[in-house]
Amino acid sequence: MRYLTAGETHGPQLTAIIEGFPSNVTIDFEKVNFQLGRRQKGHGRGRRMQIEKDTANIVGGVRHGKTTGAPIALVVENNDWKHWTSVMNIEPIEGNDESKRRVNRPRPGHADLNGGLKYNQKDLRNILERSSARETTMRVATGAVARQLLEAFGIKIAVQVIRIGDVEVERQDLTIDELIRITEESPVRVVDKEAEARMIAAIDAAKEDGDTLGGIVECIIEGVPVGLGSHVQWDRKLDGRIAQAVLSIQAFKGCEIGIGFEAAKLRGSKVHDEIMHNEDRGFYRASNRAGGFEGGMTTGEPIVVRGVMKPISTLYKALQSVDIDTKEPFTAQVERSDTCAVPAAGVIMENIIAWEVANAFLDKFGGDSLEEIRNNYNSYLEQIKSY
Repeated sequence: MRYLTAGETHGPQLTAIIEGFPSNVTIDFEKVNFQLGRRQKGHGRGRRMQIEKDTANIVGGVRHGKTTGAPIALVVENNDWKHWTSVMNIEPIEGNDESKRRVNRPRPGHADLNGGLKYNQKDLRNILERSSARETTMRVATGAVARQLLEAFGIKIAVQVIRIGDVEVERQDLTIDELIRITEESPVRVVDKEAEARMIAAIDAAKEDGDTLGGIVECIIEGVPVGLGSHVQWDRKLDGRIAQAVLSIQAFKGCEIGIGFEAAKLRGSKVHDEIMHNEDRGFYRASNRAGGFEGGMTTGEPIVVRGVMKPISTLYKALQSVDIDTKEPFTAQVERSDTCAVPAAGVIMENIIAWEVANAFLDKFGGDSLEEIRNNYNSYLEQIKSY
């Protein structure tokens, strides 16, 4: 299973095509759009979220509410396109740099300069339009489709913010259903009300200063069977695939699984999960410091992944850069910016991980239809039970 996306942040639409998705999976269109709506929420978001009300239209691969096995095509229209029809027109247009809104001043922390040099583009708009985090709209949409396959097998996914700036959440022992319910009601997607108030205050203070804030988000997936992924080749290790996917999200600079970097300062006896067995559960771990993985494969324990998002690069307190035409220094221009997008980034990460888990699920239990996959899955569970 794979997907490709296309489209620019100020273009007419964003497009995704999913290939290899099995047939007869019920697709709830409202669930897809619910995920897109979650991506747009969060205290600290900018004006673009007031312009766009993202809705995905499925224009191929689904008939009468179920997948057919053909490629699934999704489209999200950009409402802001009406203000950019000339600037982003595919046809050549006449006019000066100002009318074309040419960008010749790269912004620190963005893809502008690197992309301009790599693709030999003297208008950096050709880089920023695609490198924009607007692209994640379609990755959320594809994840929202993939997670409906996982739901058919009882797999649940949740995400929470555990840090914004220097404010960290107090850990709470909650079920995944409680975690989903509480975080959905929070403007910064946290379970700790005291930390929530401090995070909101920190975001407001950063906005007042023309600055931005990053943070840490945590994704938890329950109900995943043992054995997704593989130890036999480096690129089949599921934890590695998840880490790569997380670091592909714009502004993400770190990923850890389980206790992650904490393991570096602990002795082995405090890191590894002891193996247990009983009649009801079969084999299981006494703890889950490994975050649901050993040897690149799932253990059957919940998958726990954290991602680190840097502060957004576009600051109203402009940083210094260099004009690519004159080579003279200047203070970087502002296109449009959030102050903090960590809560929204958690939704992006959650759906991107859902895609990777669904892909590994199909690798393990592959079939062309949901019924074939379910037969393979049930047979595997019986095999494990009798091990």
